[in-house]
Amino acid sequence: MFAHSLLRLLVVSALGLCTAIAQVPDAPAPGAAPAPAPAAGGGAKPAAKPGGSPFGQEIPVLDPGTEVMTFNGKNWNITNNRIFQARFEKFLNAPEATNQEEAAYRTIIDRILVLLQPGNATFQNMDAAFRLLPYAGHYDIDARLCNSLADSVYSVWQAQRNVARLATANDSLEEASRKIEFNIGMVVAEKTLGKPAQPTGKNAGNNQKAGGGSSIMPASQTDAQTGSYSRRLAENLAAIQVNRVKKELAEIQAKVEFQAMMVQFFLQRRFQHVLMATRFYRALFTDGDTKLNLGKDATDLFAKSTGMPPTVSIIDSMANEMMRDVREGVKAFDFLLTKNEMQGATMRMQEVFVTGEYMPEVRLVQRDKKRKCLEFAQKGYQLITALDAHDYARAEGLVKDLKKVANDFDDSRPSQAIEAARIQSRMLLAKARDALSRDDKATMEKALADAAEVWPNNPEFLEATTKIFKQTDVMQDALREFDGLVGKRDYRGIWNDKVRFIAAVAVNPERKQTLEKVMKNIETIEASLMRSEEMSRTGNHAGAWESLERAYADFPDDGKLNQQRADMTTRASDFVKIIHNAEELEKRDQAGSSLAHYLKAQKMYPASDFARDGVARLVKLVLPEE
Repeated sequence: MFAHSLLRLLVVSALGLCTAIAQVPDAPAPGAAPAPAPAAGGGAKPAAKPGGSPFGQEIPVLDPGTEVMTFNGKNWNITNNRIFQARFEKFLNAPEATNQEEAAYRTIIDRILVLLQPGNATFQNMDAAFRLLPYAGHYDIDARLCNSLADSVYSVWQAQRNVARLATANDSLEEASRKIEFNIGMVVAEKTLGKPAQPTGKNAGNNQKAGGGSSIMPASQTDAQTGSYSRRLAENLAAIQVNRVKKELAEIQAKVEFQAMMVQFFLQRRFQHVLMATRFYRALFTDGDTKLNLGKDATDLFAKSTGMPPTVSIIDSMANEMMRDVREGVKAFDFLLTKNEMQGATMRMQEVFVTGEYMPEVRLVQRDKKRKCLEFAQKGYQLITALDAHDYARAEGLVKDLKKVANDFDDSRPSQAIEAARIQSRMLLAKARDALSRDDKATMEKALADAAEVWPNNPEFLEATTKIFKQTDVMQDALREFDGLVGKRDYRGIWNDKVRFIAAVAVNPERKQTLEKVMKNIETIEASLMRSEEMSRTGNHAGAWESLERAYADFPDDGKLNQQRADMTTRASDFVKIIHNAEELEKRDQAGSSLAHYLKAQKMYPASDFARDGVARLVKLVLPEE
């Protein structure tokens, strides 16, 4: 209901706007201060500082050669970024925007652009385009940006109306000032020549009522009248100056706010909205000043990109160029798709998506075509992940699949990485065999560990380690030691010699599973220890103790954990004592006393999970839900 009411209000405002602008209120009386100009949109807005920059962002730039996006001073690869992958896959799975709502929205936007294009931007067409903005803003794809543009246009009209009122007020004040100056001259002439003055206006009638105009005023009365005229003249001149300042500030503020919205549209890649905004700007501000009021950083950015200072024409031409580039990219995508060159087609689609995600040409691409890109893109993302994880066996299979899907797939880099990993792994295995022949256990273990890091699941690595350990009793010794440590629950001992045990259990699935579980448990313990140390360094001993206490509940036999836990128990003794008392009272069913202790602990350490959980349990016990 609120949205429909707002829409009706905007339409009614648009229909009556031209009449409202033409109705300038009466000028204030001479000497009176002009009425304050109402803020556009019904609320007060802070005045923009002249010359200040409302912008603080940069324009995203894509290097097609390296697929690196530069934005806000940072570089990232668009094909290897989780957020971009999610957005791009969502776009590739979305249906083409051919429904009735999308078509109606595009029709409105095209109509607005036609009404505002050079040569058509008459007052009638500008009013018609303004009336269409709320209708376009009603559609979800627009994200209410047309409403924002309509608000900005209305604000400019209000500012121009206020400027006209100030100009009318100044005309009245200047006319009154001229009359006062004439009266001052008459009084001075009377005093100098000794002749009666003939003042104009109200003073002339008063003199006639007082007994005619032939009498000469006393000197004191002449001086008083001159002083009164001078004060009124000074007040009028001050009011004129104030109105001039207000007029200049209103014009600057209106321009700065409109320019801020225009550049914001450009940064959001809403290029059609940029064109609408620039065309409204030229129609609203006819003084010929199109320079953008940007800060130094933004000005330098535009100057480096275009070779000239930023203007409305520059941002308009850049938006047109972006739109042309998107259209050409979509055409190239369609052509490459017919040639089954999926790598080039996917790259072109990525480029047009990054540049003009909201352009009609991009949104009208058929889902069946996009799904072909999706298959290639998903396998490409999987290939990147496999290479990052050193899973070269899977990467090799993905390279073969991609070569089948795309005729133009360039496998030189991934194939080179796979082959380099295979060669490096073989060299390290040869080094391990050589160390074994020289009974150099340390070098052999280091070479095996390095080979496992280069390619963990390399079939050649598993085969080589099996042969190596068959030749000696090293594997058996390691397995016996591993079983003994597992039996004693000495997981820390396994962790301290994990390289040897990794190689030992590589061919034993059961022990390998046990080792992976031990590694995971120790990593959990180490994470708790690191969190505890960090909290302790910041003085949060209670939080450090809680972190260790949670880990101790799952791993009570870890010596390092017990040692640090004991240390944190001493440092946070008061908090620990209160928590233990609360738990003991809870076990005795003394809910009130236990709750008091938990609350006291929570007061000492507001982020305490133990205190919060205890309070929640006891509150539920004392005040059960119906």
